[in-house]
Amino acid sequence: MNKVLGDRRAILVLLGPALLVYSIVMLVPIFWSMGYTVFDGGILTGFTFVGFDNFVKFAQDPAAWDAVWFTLRYAIILTIAQVGFGYLLALLYTFRIKHASSFIRTIIFFPVVLPTVGVGLLFQKIFEAAPTTGPVNGILNFFGMASVDWFGHADTSFWVIILLDLWRSMGFYAILLYAGLVDIPDELLESARIDGASGLKLLKNIILPLSLPVLLSSLIFSINGTLKVFDTVVALTNGGPGNATTPLTLYMFQTSFSYGEYGYGSTIAMVLTILCLLVTVAIFRSTRRDLTKG
Repeated sequence: MNKVLGDRRAILVLLGPALLVYSIVMLVPIFWSMGYTVFDGGILTGFTFVGFDNFVKFAQDPAAWDAVWFTLRYAIILTIAQVGFGYLLALLYTFRIKHASSFIRTIIFFPVVLPTVGVGLLFQKIFEAAPTTGPVNGILNFFGMASVDWFGHADTSFWVIILLDLWRSMGFYAILLYAGLVDIPDELLESARIDGASGLKLLKNIILPLSLPVLLSSLIFSINGTLKVFDTVVALTNGGPGNATTPLTLYMFQTSFSYGEYGYGSTIAMVLTILCLLVTVAIFRSTRRDLTKG
């Protein structure tokens, strides 16, 4: 094995095809899209070099900033909810329902594997107000309250999207965090209990610090996934009402493929990429600072 790994020709033969495919599928489109950011127009109308005018246009575009605001608000709230509920479920699996946890983990994880379009249609029916009354409005009517047009208002549509994505994803983060919790040695926990640590004290001083690496991974997975939300919104609201629930990804798609503005659409994609990088770096730096203080 050492001879193979030390042979440059063998490394090239083993890794060359994979790197070639990766470059064609991933790297080439990235640089191609970066090149589009300095052009205006599309395939049908032709391209015109405009320099950084697309970035200026983005800075002056109210719809773009609405999309940024929705994306950030959605990402922050859903990330906190995903990781928070996932961590609570992981603690429940590990310390409270050890014997039945496999069955409960399967049930809670099940929504993760469901198709997004199917889940979106399901939630449309659950929160439907017209022409038929969905179960949620049926419950409100039963208690004497008026039906709510959940998809007719920006605020209610936003929270239905949050609820859908939380229901679909918290099982995944529960499993991910559970994998980190089960690696904590039982001897260490038992020693802490003998020394008088229990409940919140045990969680704060032992469990939380030891599960910090997997928590960090979960935060990065979640924030990057939520910043790039697309399929859930398209399946549930398609960005409506108006453009109230339009994230940057959907705005990019509409700009590029509905309006044929490839240059401006690529600029929106570049802004989203920079936003993901900045958020990831901020998480890493804040975590490193906490570890240094500790």
